[in-house]
Amino acid sequence: MTKPESAGYDYDVVISGASLAGSAAAILLARRGVRVALLERRADPEAYKALCTHSITANAYPVLDELGVIPALEKAGAVRNEARWYTRWGWIEPRAAPTGPELPYAYNIRRSTLDPLLRSHAAETPGVDLLLGHRVTGLVREAGRTVGVRTATPQGEREIRARLVVGADGKDSAVAKFAGVPARLYENARFGYLAHFRNLPLPGGIGHVWFLEPDMAYAFPNDDGVTVLAVLPDKKRLPAFREDLEGSFSAFVRALPEAPPIDSAERITKITGAVNYPLHSRKPTAPGVALIGDAALTGDPLWGVGCGWALQSAQWLAEAVALAASGRGDLDRSLVVYARRHRRRLRGHQYLAADFATARPFNPLERLVYAAAARDESVARHMYLFASRLIGPLRFLNPVVLAKASAVNIKHRRAAAVRLGGPPSPTP
Repeated sequence: MTKPESAGYDYDVVISGASLAGSAAAILLARRGVRVALLERRADPEAYKALCTHSITANAYPVLDELGVIPALEKAGAVRNEARWYTRWGWIEPRAAPTGPELPYAYNIRRSTLDPLLRSHAAETPGVDLLLGHRVTGLVREAGRTVGVRTATPQGEREIRARLVVGADGKDSAVAKFAGVPARLYENARFGYLAHFRNLPLPGGIGHVWFLEPDMAYAFPNDDGVTVLAVLPDKKRLPAFREDLEGSFSAFVRALPEAPPIDSAERITKITGAVNYPLHSRKPTAPGVALIGDAALTGDPLWGVGCGWALQSAQWLAEAVALAASGRGDLDRSLVVYARRHRRRLRGHQYLAADFATARPFNPLERLVYAAAARDESVARHMYLFASRLIGPLRFLNPVVLAKASAVNIKHRRAAAVRLGGPPSPTP
């Protein structure tokens, strides 16, 4: 074990949860001179999160690069997550500009591969103690702030003191609960089921997303020739869907445009999912406490952003608090910096996701841009940047892009009218 050096503290930081966010934060903090206890309630070092999109959006590529795990991911078979999206106007198929750089990417990789890989990387990082089988049962508090955790371990109860406690323990975060940080919930009017298939060919070998308004579906190729296939119908369909889950899932997939040929593929997992998966967000800090990953914010799974945001929030926290957490700065001020960055970078995305989770159809601005993206490569590339969370909603729907999309759609309507010998259609 790392020998404690600071009087009164066993570690500088205690992190509860050793999945993506927690393991990444532990690595990044330790490299900045912070002594970290990384707690994982499960005793199995190979444990992983099963219900996931298994996709890391391109916004998190710089974090993977800083962690130094990209060679290991590619060796493990991670697939670059290019994608095409079906809409009522046809397929949106982003491609790099002929004279431009390739499109940004990250990876699709199953959590059964990714979680143990990143956790092992954390355990091998000097300054990190990975403590398996440690479940947080309470917080240690002094003078109105958190100064450690109480845990249940295979050897009995244990108290671990630290300047900062980090909740990386998922949407049902015990750290958030014990710290009294409430969650704001947003209803999700869709339910979701997914399964893993082997030998399921997809056109171009890339990911597919179907916007069926209000229903959704996606298929993401992953490592070891496995494809994750998910359906996210409107909750109005739930009673009939549950009567025959196997039949309903298969029928839904077969009805998709350019449907993946599931009847000739091998399904290697059960059909699993969630019938009630609200979006939620929490204030990401409290005195002596920081929340990262799903503990701070859970998005709609149809967008596949959770893994990317988990990694990014871990990086933002490490950059903000490393000096203070090791006793060389003002921790409260550092937590304010982290909370401000988290809010600035993710609040707009979450607002749009929560609005779309009502299962509404596309709004007028979305119709304008999505229609143009199906007809114009430059607009498609712009949409790809937003889907990859490399730009925010304001840049996605900025006036220049809206003007470009309007011009594209007007040109399309005029060309269609010439072909049909009638006036242009008033709709995108």
